[in-house]
Amino acid sequence: MSLASRAFWESQDSDDHSDWSKAERVRLPNLKPSSTSISLRLPNALLERIKVAASKRDVPYRSLIKIWLAEKIDTSGAQR
Repeated sequence: MSLASRAFWESQDSDDHSDWSKAERVRLPNLKPSSTSISLRLPNALLERIKVAASKRDVPYRSLIKIWLAEKIDTSGAQR
């Protein structure tokens, strides 16, 4: 986006330039959700157990940790 375009849209309301009643919903199947890298210290023995569990499931251990965290949040009743 050019600086001029950015400056224009920072001072304008899109409702003044678009008919949103004619807007259509679209799917973006290749759009990846944003993510944030974190650092997490785990006891070596726990990390080794996670790696063994991941190997048994044939998934990377970091992916398994994300799966387990998402499942725990879903089952604990916490809101996303």
